[in-house]
Amino acid sequence: MKFSISNPHFNLPDLARRISYKPIGYTERKELNAVRSIAGDYPRFHAYITEEKGMVNFSLHLDQKRPVYEGSTAHNGDYDSEIVQEEAKRIKEILASAKPGKVNPFAPD
Repeated sequence: MKFSISNPHFNLPDLARRISYKPIGYTERKELNAVRSIAGDYPRFHAYITEEKGMVNFSLHLDQKRPVYEGSTAHNGDYDSEIVQEEAKRIKEILASAKPGKVNPFAPD
């Protein structure tokens, strides 16, 4: 699932941490690669995050299981299910309420 939000003025690794994702590096296309575990290592939400023209772009999916073959990226990805849509909604809600410099977006002002 792809979606975009206006940049709430965070760098991408900080933004990922604010939405409970663990940054794991950058891709060759300069996308931040980040994951959020649901239970153990898998299943997990997997997002590629980029910034362009004041917008943060997400490419989000659910990795159902670890890739089967060494060097393979096949992982039984789930791209548009209800759970992925709910996760996108959760991300949008957190970032809508986040303020720069505020460590916990749920803490009182």
